[in-house]
Amino acid sequence: MSSTLSLSETTPTLEVLNRMPWERSTTADPELLLSREWLVTNGLGGYASGLISGVCTRRYHGVLIAALAAPLGRTVMLNHLAEEFRLPDGRMISLGADERPGGTLVVHSTALLDEFRLEMGLPVWQYAIGDFLVEKRIWLMHRQNTVHVRYRLLSGPGRLRVRIRPSVHFRAHEAAVSAHWEHPFTVTSVREGFELSYPQIPPLRVVFRDKASALVLDGGQWRQLFYRMEHRRGYDAEGAVWSPGYFRTDLNVADEATLVASTEPWDTVLAIGPQEALAAENERRSRLLAQAKHAAGDALAAELVLAADQFVITPATRVADAARSHAAGDEVRSVIAGYHWFTDWGRDTMISLEGLTLDTGRHAEAGYILRSFAHHMRDGLIPNLFAEGEREGLYHTADATLWYFHALDRYVQVTQDRMTLKLLLPVLQQSIEHHIRGTRFGIHMDDRDGLLAQGQPGYQLTWMDAKVGDWVVTPRRGKAVEINALWYNALRLVERWTGEEQDSLAAVRYAELAGRVRRAFNERFWYEHGGHLYDVVDGEAGDDPAMRPNQVFAISLPHAVLDPGRWRSVLDQVVDRLLTPMGLRSLAPGQPGYQPRYDGDLRARDAAYHQGTVWAWLVGPLVDAWLKVHPDDLAAARGFLSGFRGHLGEACIGSISEIFDAEAPYAPRGCVAQAWSVAEVLRAWQKVSGASRA
Repeated sequence: MSSTLSLSETTPTLEVLNRMPWERSTTADPELLLSREWLVTNGLGGYASGLISGVCTRRYHGVLIAALAAPLGRTVMLNHLAEEFRLPDGRMISLGADERPGGTLVVHSTALLDEFRLEMGLPVWQYAIGDFLVEKRIWLMHRQNTVHVRYRLLSGPGRLRVRIRPSVHFRAHEAAVSAHWEHPFTVTSVREGFELSYPQIPPLRVVFRDKASALVLDGGQWRQLFYRMEHRRGYDAEGAVWSPGYFRTDLNVADEATLVASTEPWDTVLAIGPQEALAAENERRSRLLAQAKHAAGDALAAELVLAADQFVITPATRVADAARSHAAGDEVRSVIAGYHWFTDWGRDTMISLEGLTLDTGRHAEAGYILRSFAHHMRDGLIPNLFAEGEREGLYHTADATLWYFHALDRYVQVTQDRMTLKLLLPVLQQSIEHHIRGTRFGIHMDDRDGLLAQGQPGYQLTWMDAKVGDWVVTPRRGKAVEINALWYNALRLVERWTGEEQDSLAAVRYAELAGRVRRAFNERFWYEHGGHLYDVVDGEAGDDPAMRPNQVFAISLPHAVLDPGRWRSVLDQVVDRLLTPMGLRSLAPGQPGYQPRYDGDLRARDAAYHQGTVWAWLVGPLVDAWLKVHPDDLAAARGFLSGFRGHLGEACIGSISEIFDAEAPYAPRGCVAQAWSVAEVLRAWQKVSGASRA
């Protein structure tokens, strides 16, 4: 994948291009088009996504997955477009692909695709159809559940007829593709388009714009799809979609025709034309690049800034949150942890906040996020996650709240927003008291040493949170190393903030407790035999010497709990045994339970999730720790990030995957676009490239 960044001499618009290497041929390998995905989001949590080839392989693939108010949540509204072109000689040519049970694969676009690229992060296809050259673009309206699919005839010997057939299967985006309808669809022809209705779901409004067209409602057609990725992952893999008819139009050279599909009211759908809508979205993206000042002239940073935008959302599914924030003169924001299946998670949001918002110049939105989550704090904890379509959060996490302290610290350092600090400080002090006394899920301070313990049977409370049925794969109950590194960091932060904003005498108590935690940590967590830190002490089976990356936080956090005399030994072990081109392994090779690959059904995957699997986000704290030990060795730190440039051309083009296999070739796995992967690579890249923060 090649990336370029240019600044037009006549306009202030930045043009970020990411071209997928591709040579059109009848013998081209269709698997190349079946292993790369595209993603477009709408700032509400909704999205459009699919493979470059056009085939649907995931339940989450679709042209419009709308973010609807609770209890619906994200809903697949427009599943698929069948695209056909009739040449002047009468031949019909189809784009896309079909995959059927048994592995029969027909990829029509292999010999037709001339180029695929991202322009300003938005997907563009170019097809050679006979002697015609056709361009296709997809974009979503920001903060609307509206998708545009535009076809433009770039060149050709005359007129080309286009026929576009939309197909639907209204369902929750995480629902099985085999889900059945209980009621029939209702189709109403309106305004040169149609409205498709189903009980208790907002109607889907579909219209063809820019060019005169005919709508043919032919009584409906069913089509059976096979989803190869669902089959591979052990889920239902066959499902039907239904089409009420198709649009038909003729294109001459330079003509454009745009299919628009939306759950918004008709007045909103038709308020602006497609050209104006695309110009508005490109202008918005240009502003994102302009305010992220370090992205100027840096193609990698610019791509990551646009990727970061996909995760920062106004959570449309929780209407009460918006009403409460607006009543206080504020806004509500959150972070989608990953596409396609994650919602907004507290831990992921706080880890990602610095890279997604502070390093991109989106300071106001960082404040919105912090104040939004403060409203949801219960018993000293922020939510672990908001389940799809739910209004309230789930709180089974021991570290999300401690990451909240860290996120606020980074925010105040950058913005000097003391008003938000004063507003939130009492909330944070109460949170500390809850942790000292003990709160939900066995999270409590051990009075004997001041260290933080956690654990309740059946729950996974740290970031290593894989669970299959009743099996918690990595329970880590006891005193986990990164939990106590975060605990110490939080105590030091509250000590400083209390002294600055309230009373220096009140800060003494936090200082004394932090000193006690530091002494106990260095006594208890040092594993002399291995020259590194225990992963858990006082666990169910005693002290756990497993070689994991969690110990890096004892160095990387602003207030490092580990004695500096031990930093080099720990860091050497982490780099030698855990480092890969795509981040850190979650467990060192040769350790009990180590898994080199993340693949198979749900049980097999979760058994490997934190047992060797590489996590991209961990490269951020690694860079922080490295520069503390080797402050003059920026070159080595940049080397830790070198693999991600090439990765932007695989999996989800223009973004960074959640995880990777633990051994070469380090295949990308899990979510194809992950918030903390993008955030931490962007933050670390900004740090090692010498750019100043926006």
